[in-house]
Amino acid sequence: MKSTDLARRDREIKKARKREQVLERKTQRDSRTPGDYINLFDEAFFYDDEKIYNIEMSEDILVLLEEMKEDLPDKQWANVIRKAVKKTKVKQKDEAINLLANLGEIDMTIQ
Repeated sequence: MKSTDLARRDREIKKARKREQVLERKTQRDSRTPGDYINLFDEAFFYDDEKIYNIEMSEDILVLLEEMKEDLPDKQWANVIRKAVKKTKVKQKDEAINLLANLGEIDMTIQ
C-alpha cells in the first residue's frame, strides 16, 4: 500500500473513534441526575402546606422510584427522597419520607 492510502485509512479510523466518543458523551448526558429526580418528584406530588396526598396512589411516583433506582447509586436514593419532600415545604415531612421509603423499599439509614 502507498503511504497516502495508509494515511487515509488512519484518518478514517480516527474519525470513527471520534464519532464513537461523541455518541458515548451524548448518551451519558441523557441519564438523569439526582437534581432531575428531585424536580420530577416535586412535579409529581400533589400537596398543600400540611402534607403530600398522592404518594400511595400515584403510578407516576412508583415509576419515578423505579427509574431512580436504576439510574442512581444506592447511596443517593435516600437523599433524593429527603430533598424532594423538603422542596415541597410541607409540615408533615417525616410521614412523606417514610411512605416514599417504604413504597420504594429504600433504606433511609444510608447516608
